[in-house]
Amino acid sequence: MTINSVGIIGAGTMGNGIAQACAVVGLRVTMVDISEAAVQKGIATLSGSLDRLIKKDKLTAEQKAAALALVQGSTSYEDLKGCDLVIEAATENQALKVKILQQLDELLPAETLVATNTSSISITQLAAVTKRAERFIGMHFFNPVPMMALVEIIRGLQTSDATHDAVKELALRLGKSPITVKNAPGFVVNRILVPMINEAFFVLAEGLASPEDIDAGMKLGCNQPIGPLALADMVGLDVCLAVMEVYLKEFGDSKYRPCPLLKEMVAAGRLGRKSGRGVYSY
Repeated sequence: MTINSVGIIGAGTMGNGIAQACAVVGLRVTMVDISEAAVQKGIATLSGSLDRLIKKDKLTAEQKAAALALVQGSTSYEDLKGCDLVIEAATENQALKVKILQQLDELLPAETLVATNTSSISITQLAAVTKRAERFIGMHFFNPVPMMALVEIIRGLQTSDATHDAVKELALRLGKSPITVKNAPGFVVNRILVPMINEAFFVLAEGLASPEDIDAGMKLGCNQPIGPLALADMVGLDVCLAVMEVYLKEFGDSKYRPCPLLKEMVAAGRLGRKSGRGVYSY
């Protein structure tokens, strides 16, 4: 199966990034969110991202116009009926994802593939709430989507070879470098990354060093392009906390206990870049 049209649930950071990646290679995109304001904000963000590529001479104005022409914004799931693949890119909340997937299941044709962009929730569990488990898969993009080459393709227990192959082919068409991983909490990258971020918060809470020095230490000592605390601000502290809570629940191992400072900052609304303040101020 060749995928030529993609539906995306969610016009936020991940959703509009996935929409951009698809549109610039000529795929028709339908991006759905709960309000017209959210949809328009997503399209405006996508347009601004394309403008930055134009300034870097990586895209022409004509190519931008062609990509935007392929993106349809909507507040209705009905507009997803003609898509070959629908990618759920909503907030990292299992109950919300289940609700969305069940709504899609009732609406989409039986042959439509469905993927989730979850960073930690079981693909097997999500597939089980649908009537198309063999056509369900994880497709975990990384932020910022237009720049990051990696896509984790996660097979649930029920995912068919045909579904996997079609989604892998799509990832390659998007210019990504996909890796196939087994279903497990956090999969591969976040299983290693998020506990590292959590440990950085423990180091910060213990007063071992300033945020700037913690980040500088990891950048200079481990050759990371961005420090773990700055990365947490980029990802969203609430997202980091949600992932750690999934790990603690699923593994039952205290090494995944979220740092109390991380929990307190989320409770205070200091979520990182998206709220204007996290570990750092923006």
